[in-house]
Amino acid sequence: MRRKTLINRMAPVLAFAVLALASAACNSLENETDSMSTLQILNLKGLDSTGTAADYIDSDVLYEDPDTGAASIIADVATVTLTASMLDPDPILGVSPYADVELTGYTVTYTRSDGKNTPGVDVPYPIDGSLTGLVEIGAQSSFNFVIVRETAKNESPLVDLLQTTTRAEGLTVTAQVDLFGHDLSGADVKATGYISITFANYAN
Repeated sequence: MRRKTLINRMAPVLAFAVLALASAACNSLENETDSMSTLQILNLKGLDSTGTAADYIDSDVLYEDPDTGAASIIADVATVTLTASMLDPDPILGVSPYADVELTGYTVTYTRSDGKNTPGVDVPYPIDGSLTGLVEIGAQSSFNFVIVRETAKNESPLVDLLQTTTRAEGLTVTAQVDLFGHDLSGADVKATGYISITFANYAN
C-alpha cells in the first residue's frame, strides 16, 4: 500500500518532467543559448569576367568602359541562397512559429593557398556589413551583398595589380563568408560559405 501511494505521488512529478524536457527541446518560447533552428547555405555565386553568374568571382580591379575608355572602380556583389530547418526534424509540438531565422549581418575574410595572409599586404582587409532578411523554415531565400568593396581596390595588394609587372598575374584568394542572425526567439544562428575570387585588371 505504501509503495502504491509513493508511485501515485511521483506520477505528476514525472509527467511534469517529461513535459519540461519536450519544451526545452523545442525551445519555442524561451530565449536559450542554443537555437532550435539551423541555417544552411545552398549556394554562393558571383560573376565571371563576362558578367555571367558563376560559382566563383572574377574581380576587375579597374573597369574601363569599352565605348568611352572611362575608368572606374566597382564593388563586387555576391548572391547567397539560404534555407533554414529545425534541428529536431520531427518536433513533438510541431514546427515552432519562432523557428524562422532573421539575418542581421555578415563578415568576409580572405585567404591565400600559399599561407601569405597579412591583410593589406597579401590579401584585402576583412569586411563586415549589415544584411537584413527573413529565412523561413523549409523555404529558400536569396540575398545580394557586397563581397569586395571599392576601397579594397585602392589599397594593397589589389592596387598593385595595376602595375605593368603584376597586372598579368592576378591574385586568387578564397573568401570566407560568415552570415549571422537569430531565430525569432532570439537565439543566435550562423552559417559559413566559401567562394574563390581572382583579382586582375581584366580586358574590357
